[in-house]
Amino acid sequence: MSLYLITGMAGFIGSSIARALLGRGERVRGIDNFATGNRQNVAEILDRIDFREADILDLEAMHKACAGVDFVLHEAAIPSVPKSVLDPLGSNRANIDGTVNVLVAARDAQVKRVVYAASSSAYGDTPTLPKDEQIKPDPISPYAVAKLASEHYMTSFYRCYGLETVCLRYFNIFGPRQDPSSPYSGVLAKFITQMLGGEQPTIFGDGEQSRDFTYIDNAVEANLLACKAPKSAAGEVFNIATGRRVNLNETVRLLQSLTNYSGSVKYDPERGGDVKHSLADISKAESGLGYKPLVHFEEGLRRTVEWYRASVVGLKPSPVKA
Repeated sequence: MSLYLITGMAGFIGSSIARALLGRGERVRGIDNFATGNRQNVAEILDRIDFREADILDLEAMHKACAGVDFVLHEAAIPSVPKSVLDPLGSNRANIDGTVNVLVAARDAQVKRVVYAASSSAYGDTPTLPKDEQIKPDPISPYAVAKLASEHYMTSFYRCYGLETVCLRYFNIFGPRQDPSSPYSGVLAKFITQMLGGEQPTIFGDGEQSRDFTYIDNAVEANLLACKAPKSAAGEVFNIATGRRVNLNETVRLLQSLTNYSGSVKYDPERGGDVKHSLADISKAESGLGYKPLVHFEEGLRRTVEWYRASVVGLKPSPVKA
């Protein structure tokens, strides 16, 4: 069994990866300062993992966390464009300085590979669709700049020190355990819980903005594949998505059906730093990692609604169709 360290383990994605690793019989260590993570996300697995409440900005804590580790899955971040616009210094500290600490500790511990949660926000609002990894990045927000800078740090540690790194550019990950009450959460978590509760959701803009919404199981699988991918994957960046985009107006219509929400939608002005359209070319991940989407958008949306209906809103789940 390998030992995996997950930074940001109490977050939506980190806790999902932890459960998948435990399901495969692996040993798991986690670190989180609960700045954006949720204790409930790890409560039921604490007795099966080595969990440490600490900040990735604490280099000594990171050195201790990386001791004896085979693979690091670096998910910790302040994952918010609006927050980074309001507080660029805080975003920089958590998302760049924290990443460098993770890399230094992993290098010193002779970790086999670091897999990094990069972001499609690095592409900015470039008009080219789909977006492949050869497109010149054009980040708009401080958050996107920080995530891109951390990609470069990942690559530099491979080139300078031989520490194998793989960067996964996530495209709008959604699914169970995403905190709908958090200002950092994705739009689907908010929409779903609002509709289930009979509240009016708000779209910023005209609703024609589109996203390559990617169900959580796909991101988890990509991380596990990236750990064991051939050495040719080291130092590389891969898009992780479905290769299909859906606009927010279409998404709302689907959610209205799934949640039985009959109300209207409110439209507010666009937010600064938001990207209009996002669509991934996933061919590099398919060839370099063996990645393929396990769950497509509509099925992922259905699973997510049912989870929130049962676990958050407290409503009884609908019968699952075969």
